[in-house]
Order: sequence, then C-alpha cells, then structure tokens
Amino acid sequence: MIALPSSLLAIAAVAGLVVLSPVHAHAQWWRGTPVDFESCADAAEKAKTKEDKTSALAECNAKFAGRRKPGGGYTYYDFMQDRTFDIAGPNPTPEEQKKIDQQYTAYLESQRRSSIAAAFTAKQQQQQPEPQRDVQQVALRTEVEKIPVPVASPVKQAARIKASNCAKNSFSCEWPRLSQSIDDLKKLFNPPPAKPKRG
Repeated sequence: MIALPSSLLAIAAVAGLVVLSPVHAHAQWWRGTPVDFESCADAAEKAKTKEDKTSALAECNAKFAGRRKPGGGYTYYDFMQDRTFDIAGPNPTPEEQKKIDQQYTAYLESQRRSSIAAAFTAKQQQQQPEPQRDVQQVALRTEVEKIPVPVASPVKQAARIKASNCAKNSFSCEWPRLSQSIDDLKKLFNPPPAKPKRG
C-alpha cells in the first residue's frame, strides 16, 4: 500500500463531500425555486388538489415573511404592532429584524404607559370627593346655560319694543294685552268641541 500524506487525505475527503453533497439544492435551482412569496404562491396555485394548494401556500408563508411592493422592494407586516416595515429582500435581514424588534419594544412601552395613565385617571375619578363632582356638574350646567336661546321673530320683537315705548294706560298700548286676555277667556269658557271617536 502506498501511504498518502494526511493533507492529501483531507483534500480527498472534502472533495468527496462536495461531490456527494445533496443535489437537492441544485435541483431546486434548476426547477425554478421561488425567490419570494409571490413566486412561491404562483407555483402553489398550480397544485392539483385544494389540500395540496393550501399546504403549499402555508409553506410559502412560513418560508417568506416579506411581501413584494408594487414599486419594487419588499414590506414586512408585524401583526403584533399592526404596522408594516420596508425590508430589502423577501425576508428581514438580521439587522432589519433587530430594528423591528426595537420598534416592538417601544410599542409595548407606549402601550404600557397608556394603560397606566388610563388606570390612574379612572382611580382618580373614583376617589374624587362628592363636592368636587358637584362643582363639575355646576360648571357643566353653566356651560349649557351659555348656549344662545332662539330669539323671537322680528314682528314679536317690534311689538315688545313698541309695548316698552308705550305710555302707561294708553289705549293703543293696552288694547293688544286686553284683546289677548279676552281671547284667553273665550277659550276657557268655550272649549273646542271634542272630536268624534272613530270606531
């Protein structure tokens, strides 16, 4: 037997591994391996059965996190934050994922602060003494009272102005009031006839 140096043996082993490596990766490339979710989904649509199609789409969804944008590039939707992030490829790079995670941490902190503030406000309202609540209700009532009241028609306003300018005990000024009083008495003693009931 011929003795081979150990370095040649190592090179032969590496070469054997390269030659014997799974051809599966190369075969996918030759078959047109999908490069993003959309191309994967297009291939999944060609499945023969509904179950195969559903399974293939689930694999596409698991393999590619990003979605193609109409103008180019990709976008990643983070359902935890209910927002999207622009990414370079069909999946976020480690640096992009780090930024997304940082944004999520900031989002959680903002949510936490909001819930603490809401709880604090609710607790303050429960502990608020009754007199202070009354003051708030009075303040609300005075705000309502500041709402302008509709004014009378111009004819009625003119009559009021005329009445205020009339000399006391003057027939021309007293007649409208007297006339109205007589009409009120007529209505009191002569009520309108009741309408017959329909059967």
